[in-house]
Amino acid sequence: MDYENLIAIDVHTHAEVSCWNPFDNYGEEYDRAADKYFRNSRRPTIAETIEYYRKIKVGLVMFTVDSESQLGRRRIPNEEIAQAAKENSDMMMCFASIDPHKGRMGAREAERLIKEHGVKGFKFHPTVQGYHPYDRMAWPIYEVINAYKMPTIFHTGHSGIGSGMRCGGGLKLEYSNPMHLDDVAIDFPDMQIVMAHPSFPWQDEALSVATHKPNVWIDLSGWSPKYFPKQLVQYANTLLKDRVLFGSDYPLITPERWMKDFEDAGFKPEVMPGILKGNAMRLLGLGA
Repeated sequence: MDYENLIAIDVHTHAEVSCWNPFDNYGEEYDRAADKYFRNSRRPTIAETIEYYRKIKVGLVMFTVDSESQLGRRRIPNEEIAQAAKENSDMMMCFASIDPHKGRMGAREAERLIKEHGVKGFKFHPTVQGYHPYDRMAWPIYEVINAYKMPTIFHTGHSGIGSGMRCGGGLKLEYSNPMHLDDVAIDFPDMQIVMAHPSFPWQDEALSVATHKPNVWIDLSGWSPKYFPKQLVQYANTLLKDRVLFGSDYPLITPERWMKDFEDAGFKPEVMPGILKGNAMRLLGLGA
């Protein structure tokens, strides 16, 4: 990644539309509910997202969410995102997503994606994937990630997916309590764990885990900074200033809007460059 020519690195962007596979409309009611909840129905292709980020000179980490076991819906291929990252390596990285229910077969896939496709990390969404992060069925995949000392992003807190649907679409919010990552951080010390989003309603739990475990980080995606809980800003300015990361959750929020609101959200000027780019460089192994 040509980080010197990027103004920021967004560690949390979604692949929304596959150009390799036909659209799978199974479970499309989750999309419609999310559109209503987020008041946003934009679903750009991978190429459209890359074109936009290149225009604004922001680097990006992109991933999908493999929830085939829980939702029964075909995922966007990890290989498709990895190929796009390879073709745009000056400003893009790919994180893979593997349904934890795939166990040892998932572990084999993780190793293949690292060795053959150059993925740089992994994404998990406990609520949508339907598992506790500490469930040992996920251990084989974690073991591969830990062996290669790669970062992971875990969704934490409330989920817009399923919101407003009958019974919340059957998705359990409790799976995404950040305290569940405490066991994972202990058993896999070489796996850098990023807790995604302000972890409403468990913000204090997230701050506690990140403060206690040095291999745990927080990304600030999914919310405009002007709505961040005050304790999150306080910790980002002090104890966790080296482990807080810029993420937008694009296309839910654009990086341009996020960075504009970031300027007036109470962050100290001296910590802002680290949040926007410097901390991500260390997480992703960029630079010296």
